[in-house]
Amino acid sequence: MEEVGVGWMAGGRQPGVQYGAGMGVAFGPGQHLWEGTGVRTRGRLITIEGLDGAGKTTLADALVPALRERGVAIELLREPGGVELAERIRALVKDPALAVEARAEALLYAAARAQLCAQRVAPLLAGGTWVALDRFVDSSLAYQGAGRGLGIEAVAAINAFATAGLTPDRTLLLRLDARTRAARRADRGEQPDRLERAGDAFFAAAAAAYDELAAADPARIRVLDAGHAPDRVLAGALDALADLVDQAC
Repeated sequence: MEEVGVGWMAGGRQPGVQYGAGMGVAFGPGQHLWEGTGVRTRGRLITIEGLDGAGKTTLADALVPALRERGVAIELLREPGGVELAERIRALVKDPALAVEARAEALLYAAARAQLCAQRVAPLLAGGTWVALDRFVDSSLAYQGAGRGLGIEAVAAINAFATAGLTPDRTLLLRLDARTRAARRADRGEQPDRLERAGDAFFAAAAAAYDELAAADPARIRVLDAGHAPDRVLAGALDALADLVDQAC
């Protein structure tokens, strides 16, 4: 249980925001109970996960405007990246000319994530804005924990430190078979980056890890069939977020 304390808001009113003084406690991500007249509640963290070629970016680009149309204030960020330091790390971890040891790779991703959380994600959430993240900790658990064989628990530990324990309110996991993912990547006409060259065994291990994570936490992780048309995948994502949207609007 987290003590939240007293909050005061002043100035002009905004839609969907409560103002005044209040005291309350937080019982989990985004869940505040307030006494008195209340203050702005924490934003929601929505993460989009899946293997390369599953359509995460396509979904993210459609989901954010759809949520804004429903009255949700939301910002879209990507991982690794979103802030200057993390973008520089992104260039390193994707560079196929570099040989990166598995532990170094896991730590680089965690470092980028730590900077993004401190500089952008945490302030946005604290101000009541939702954040949609194209990848988050689950990616490291699947890719470095399982794919690189470092172990889920070890990778979870460094990321708990990196994010100060930040947990998504909802995760949308896009599931797609290997053949379709490969065809989509080929259609992009881009040279594969360092991680995309990891090989079939790596991605099979990562896919299995994603499935295990989803089975262990079905309330948070909602699995979507990414083989459907983009509009149908978007509809499934909105259904998976409907309860959170209803609470916010």
